[in-house]
Amino acid sequence: MPSSVMSTSRQGGGHPSPAAVSAIGLRKSYGDKTVLDGIDIVVPAGTVFALLGPNGAGKTTAVKILSTLIAADGGQAQVAGHDLATSPDGVRAAIGVTGQFSAVDGLITGEENMLLMADLHHLSKREGRRVAAELLERFDLVEAAKKPASTYSGGMKRRLDIAMTLVGNPRIIFLDEPTTGLDPRARHNMWQIIRELVTGGVTVFLTTQYLEEADELADRIAVLHGGRIAAEGSAEELKRLIPGGHVRLRFTDPATYRSAASALREASQDDEALALQIPSDGSQRELRSILDRLDTAHIEADELTVHTPDLDDVFFALTDTTHIPHQTEETVR
Repeated sequence: MPSSVMSTSRQGGGHPSPAAVSAIGLRKSYGDKTVLDGIDIVVPAGTVFALLGPNGAGKTTAVKILSTLIAADGGQAQVAGHDLATSPDGVRAAIGVTGQFSAVDGLITGEENMLLMADLHHLSKREGRRVAAELLERFDLVEAAKKPASTYSGGMKRRLDIAMTLVGNPRIIFLDEPTTGLDPRARHNMWQIIRELVTGGVTVFLTTQYLEEADELADRIAVLHGGRIAAEGSAEELKRLIPGGHVRLRFTDPATYRSAASALREASQDDEALALQIPSDGSQRELRSILDRLDTAHIEADELTVHTPDLDDVFFALTDTTHIPHQTEETVR
């Protein structure tokens, strides 16, 4: 088994650069319950990787293994170029971890939480105050810095949690369901923070049960189900796994409808609604082809709707065979 997984990015000299996070065959069981059943993960540096799955899927277990909090039962992994088994201290020095439940101490102020973290990273008093002040400003916590953290809102505590994680200047951050319990505004604010981290060169390993979150943030998404990676790819690649995309054309004039049905013979017909349905992946190329054929026949539809599978469909198709997929719709009148 190879000792490391290489990403496709390249450094000077033409040599492939190590992935920020790589794992081969990770396994973990608790008694007779298998939580991770041999998963492979590769996260290129400077990207957002989302591990998507329902509660109990093993997402947190994967984070705990990769951040050295627990040991795997089998497999190999490297984080920031350090082997989990032989160099756990090297891994810990390179990463930051924010869990589902805040590590913030509510009995002390936000600033004191930051300074405590600076002490844990062995920063000098002067350097610790400088770093704490910069991060409190960056995360819009200056006004609340002297207040007990117990008075903070959920979103403020999450921001403080990530600010504390950044005190050690990690290049890889594990965010285990970072927006759980946040209201929509706080969730969107957290998304912006994550985007800014990646712009600054940080690699983010994100676990989430929110499909929209993975779609918004991740360069690559892995769906974890039954202890295995059920599928992996970009959001668009995953959406293409699911059949059912189509273009629906509706007409108000029966004669025009019949002419369109003759021009588009592969379309299924709904005579009652005067509508045609053509299988399509929703691409601009396919849509243009349909419109060109209608133009050639001098036919104009009264309504055109593009139906494309979304991440909900992907997730349920991979994890629940009883689910009937639905589609997002974009209607052009």
